[in-house]
Amino acid sequence: MEFLNIHELHHLNHWALIVSALILWCLGAAWYSPALFVKPWMKALGVTPDGEKKGLAAGMISSLIGDLILSFVLWHLVTWAGATTWAGGAFIGFLCWLGFFAAPNLPQGIYERRPLSLFLINNCYWLIGLLIAGGILSVWR
Repeated sequence: MEFLNIHELHHLNHWALIVSALILWCLGAAWYSPALFVKPWMKALGVTPDGEKKGLAAGMISSLIGDLILSFVLWHLVTWAGATTWAGGAFIGFLCWLGFFAAPNLPQGIYERRPLSLFLINNCYWLIGLLIAGGILSVWR
C-alpha cells in the first residue's frame, strides 16, 4: 500500500466531508450554548460573561475551517483503516479521540491546574463528535 495514493482523493465524497464538518460545527454550537455547557465551561475557565461577544464570528469561522480539516484527515484514517460500517468508523473516531485529544489534554489540564470539569466538557464534545463523524465518513462513500 502506498503512503499517499492521490487517486484516493477522486473517491472522496465531498458531501460526506461537508456534512461531517457541519455536524461537528453545529454540535459545538449546541454544546457550548446556554442550554448545555456554556455556564460550567465559563466557570471552569474563570471567565465572566460581559455581554460583549467580541471575536465570536472569528471563532465560529475558524471552528468551521478546523472542522473541515479534521473531517478531511478523519476521512483518510477511516479509508486507510478500511472501515465501511458505522461501528468501524466510530471506532476510528474513538481511537483518534483517545490518542489525539484525551491522552494529551488530560495531563495538560493537570499541569495547568485546570478543573477536571473543563476536561470533561471539552473532551466529551470531541468524543461524541468524532464518533458521529467517523460513522458518517465510513458509510457515506
